[in-house]
Amino acid sequence: MTHRVLFYVQHLLGIGHLKRAALLAEEMAAMGLDITVANGGRPFPEVPFRGVNVVALPSAAIAGEDFSTLIDENDRPVEEAWRAGRRDALISLYREVDPDVVLIELFPFGRRQFGFELLPLLEAIHAARDRARVACSVRDVLVTSKKPGANAEIVRTLRRFFDAVLVHGDPALIPFGETFQAADEIAELIRYTGYVASNGGSAGAPEPNDEVLVSVGGGAVGARLLFTAAAARPLTALNAKVWRFLTGPNLADSAFQQLAATGDEHTIVERFRPDFSARLKNAALSISQAGYNTTMDILSSGVRAVVVPYEAKGETEQRLRAEILASKGLLSVVPEAELSPTRLAKAVAEALASPPIPADVDLSGAPTTARLVHGLAAERMR
Repeated sequence: MTHRVLFYVQHLLGIGHLKRAALLAEEMAAMGLDITVANGGRPFPEVPFRGVNVVALPSAAIAGEDFSTLIDENDRPVEEAWRAGRRDALISLYREVDPDVVLIELFPFGRRQFGFELLPLLEAIHAARDRARVACSVRDVLVTSKKPGANAEIVRTLRRFFDAVLVHGDPALIPFGETFQAADEIAELIRYTGYVASNGGSAGAPEPNDEVLVSVGGGAVGARLLFTAAAARPLTALNAKVWRFLTGPNLADSAFQQLAATGDEHTIVERFRPDFSARLKNAALSISQAGYNTTMDILSSGVRAVVVPYEAKGETEQRLRAEILASKGLLSVVPEAELSPTRLAKAVAEALASPPIPADVDLSGAPTTARLVHGLAAERMR
């Protein structure tokens, strides 16, 4: 019998959540699970979700970097009628799929602004006689909430509705309690999966050490790093190499054109590369922000790397993980506040002078998650 999984995913600012969800969904499908993804973010066809049924909910995004203001597919602030319609669509999808497992990305640790639909969904699941198992899919590092009582509220929600919390990390590197202080109160729910990383094949990849890859994830907050890297290039020993700038889909068109105009015949400016992981594996150097997915690609590939963690709006996740990895000699860090062409060029020189160190980190997150979800589904059938 094929077990069915409903996987709820909501990306807002970047595409990291979507990419990680795609890796997990494809791995679960490869294990024989019937996966339906409820995608609440705007479509991004370059992340294809192979072998998976994707159902688009009415899409939500945020205005700029303001996570408190949701906007609909027409860039208008969402209203109560919109919320009610999306809630009903999600619950209708749940009833149609009749899943054995409902996997919810990040909530209740984050995406709490979507409680208008997720709490009714959880109530509906909880009320069923032979209810689906419920699990949370969450990265290793959280952004600490400043809301009084937030952790207690998260614990109550988890203990009432959830059967497991799948932490996509390695406790030998960063225990979940490092950024979720109430972790001990849900210890019986936590299952570490290891980090989720792509396979990073070699098809279509360049020769080893052929180019410098500069990437900024989705690109919504990457313009400064892209232009600083371009300015730092002549100051580095890699100036004669091909520099490939991957701007992401959300960089403004004007900034994309400006960056392309500043280059030469050895400069390539593109929005996205489906073979990013393979190119990273064969690159001379990676310069990037420090999002979860890019960082895991760096560790998986073994490439020398300089990262500039995103730190605006009180964000601490990228800096914490990057500093821990830097302390182990796995990459070099330039704090966002210190970013300049000369500072970045200095970090490039330091990275090139450092011997590559194999990452002693569990990167089996995708297959381990698939096995755990399969186990939850089988548990429901017993």
